[in-house]
Amino acid sequence: MKRHVLIFGVVGGLLIAILQYTEYRFVVIEHSVELYSALVAILFATFGIWLGLRITRSRETIRETVVVREVLVPSQASADFVPSSAPFAPNKAQQQTLGITARELEILTLVARGLSNREIATQLFVSENTVKTHCSRAFDKLGAARRTQAVQRGKELGLLP
Repeated sequence: MKRHVLIFGVVGGLLIAILQYTEYRFVVIEHSVELYSALVAILFATFGIWLGLRITRSRETIRETVVVREVLVPSQASADFVPSSAPFAPNKAQQQTLGITARELEILTLVARGLSNREIATQLFVSENTVKTHCSRAFDKLGAARRTQAVQRGKELGLLP
């Protein structure tokens, strides 16, 4: 026990002598702003590196956890499916009730096929703005906010195949 106290005393004395030798007062008191600024800069740099590593690790984890599942379709299902050879006739009563014009229905049918406004405009020889106008009017009449909603609603009402 006495030996430990003696070692701590000697080490403490050496540290005090070293601090006196390096002019502790001059370094700490005269340059305190610089020391605090350096300490804050080191803390922020350390935090930034830690945060960057944490963010990139979580993205890698997400990429690694993606699971692809294969869905097998029995061969009987394809044999049971017989495509209808008869052309589809839209429900005229629903069309008149909703007030959807023939042109709006035609554009809605092309939307259901997955064509963009530009492709529809090219196919029908009209401007893209005309297609947008017809789409928005048809969407309003169907009570839909998006293309997918309009197509789903059109199928439910018997307007689309």
